[in-house]
Amino acid sequence: MADQPLHEHTLGNGLRVVVREDHFVPLAAVNIWYGVGSRHEVAGRTGLAHLFEHLMFQGSANVAEGEHAAVLESAGATFNASTSFERTNYYETLPVSHLDLALWLEADRMGTLPAALTQANLDNQRDVVKNERRQRYDNQPYGTAFERLCALTFPAGHPYAHTPIGSMEDLDATSLEDCVSFFRTWYAPGNAVLSIVGDVDAEKAIASVERYFGGLPAGPTPPPARPGGLGPLGEVRGEDVAEDVPSPAYFAMFPLPSDGGDDVEAAELAVEILGGGAGSRLYDRMVRRDEIATEVWAGVTRLAGGPSLAIVDAIGPDPAKIAEVLDDELARFAAEGPDADEAARAAAQAERGFLEQTETVTGLANALSANATQFGDPGRVFTAPGRAAAVTADQIKDMAGRWLAPGARTALTYGGNA
Repeated sequence: MADQPLHEHTLGNGLRVVVREDHFVPLAAVNIWYGVGSRHEVAGRTGLAHLFEHLMFQGSANVAEGEHAAVLESAGATFNASTSFERTNYYETLPVSHLDLALWLEADRMGTLPAALTQANLDNQRDVVKNERRQRYDNQPYGTAFERLCALTFPAGHPYAHTPIGSMEDLDATSLEDCVSFFRTWYAPGNAVLSIVGDVDAEKAIASVERYFGGLPAGPTPPPARPGGLGPLGEVRGEDVAEDVPSPAYFAMFPLPSDGGDDVEAAELAVEILGGGAGSRLYDRMVRRDEIATEVWAGVTRLAGGPSLAIVDAIGPDPAKIAEVLDDELARFAAEGPDADEAARAAAQAERGFLEQTETVTGLANALSANATQFGDPGRVFTAPGRAAAVTADQIKDMAGRWLAPGARTALTYGGNA
């Protein structure tokens, strides 16, 4: 996959450009990462980064309200955006003949969005986001679990203590002036990476980027994000959640090493062995053998500016018993570590995940933007399988003992409505 070279270029205004040719199908993927997410928000204005993701589709100086999506749809494009703790990204994949259209649209909203930002647009999109919160979080069984766990795991005021969806109160308090200030602070060429993957000529693609983005002002230097460090927890912090849910459940969160180093590779493999599917230790113990859970799953959210996060979800009639068995399995894993087959299967699963992430031009463009934004090296994406394969069983055991110990988590207990 790494046989085609990456072409990197930085415009005079600071916009970093990454292009990779892929002539298999006549498509082009355009992906922009802005270095702003919920960790960059200030107290009282949570949810602003995600709200702004929606506002970016409401027009710009030369694009009428609703026209951005309509033009892309007429060109046969698939497109979307997303917001996380650490970034916001915008992406479209379309026939390569329409590449210049996508670049022009992205440049126009990067450079001129405030010209179309009205109180009516803000009110409308604020209602959209609030309804999204109701549907996906507040009114979903266990929907606020991740948000609650973050609030338990991180101290008040920590940049990762609140999630990107934000609070209803802060969304209501956000003003038009807040939005304009947010845009001028974070949405600038010098705080963005633009990746293009597909059936393109790299030199011509970079020339097109220069044509559409080169005249945009660099903008101010973004303020540094607040420090996000957090080590392993030294206790179990629990909370009972009184919600009407289909079944009792137990949810746990463990801080892990930050993304970018060798430690997170070993930690993620440890989580995969413990709870990554029907072949995992927790599934075998809780579902098959002890029959105390109907479902159990574990996974990792990687974060570069703070601790990565491991989540364990278990659905079953006796959450206290689930917690007891979890402690038992964590202690056993820390003492014994994985066997050779478990380590090999976890590394193979990591390689599979890499292939699934990068098998399309859309996925690869996103991965290039991610690695360029977070680590300054878009080509780092291609070393992912090798990094996982290089982890030893002893390293996995060491990570489990330090970061996945029985007393190193926060937890939610849902009582159920049986």
